[in-house]
Amino acid sequence: MNKDFNSYDKGRHLSLVFIFAIGFGVSILLGWMAFPELLYSKHPQPIDFNHKLHVKISDAGCESCHAFRADGSFSGIPDIANCSGCHTKVENGGADEERLIHEYVEPGYNIPWHVYARQPDSVFFSHVAHVKTAGLACDSCHGDIGQSTQLKIYQKNILTGYSRDIWGRRTIGEGMRMDNCKECHQKMKYEGGSVQTEKDGCFVCHK
Repeated sequence: MNKDFNSYDKGRHLSLVFIFAIGFGVSILLGWMAFPELLYSKHPQPIDFNHKLHVKISDAGCESCHAFRADGSFSGIPDIANCSGCHTKVENGGADEERLIHEYVEPGYNIPWHVYARQPDSVFFSHVAHVKTAGLACDSCHGDIGQSTQLKIYQKNILTGYSRDIWGRRTIGEGMRMDNCKECHQKMKYEGGSVQTEKDGCFVCHK
């Protein structure tokens, strides 16, 4: 009697453990898929900018808009003066060009772009060190953004306030990641390159 009871009790216990494990696994899977959707709010850019068109008609490529100042510092996101040099009236750009002219160029307001790559305050990044000194092409880190005809939706982390795309979408492994920086620094230091990095530790970027 006791032997049969113990067998029944053990079987029931194993069934409960199995059911719990299945439920736990399903919960983790659903949470993994749902959490990013809850964590990030989505915001369209004010103007749906066509990089491919602008790169095609510019003389300096990326630096036509994302330029370096005379002192070597990087200007980053262009102000409305960059746009107004070419866009003086509505021609054939559709609703986005009309919005650009009437809402920003004519009153002289800068476009409130959502910046995908704005770094946290604890991170120091020098464009001049990478582009001018090391000779890296823009697409080494930014990918083929110069061939894009539309801007992707900006996704903002509701906890930190930073873009989802600073280092790429970690949950699915897309885009640039911190490991890419570390690997490149190590390669420059130990295998040689156009520029030798002095360090490859955390404090190179985290000040």
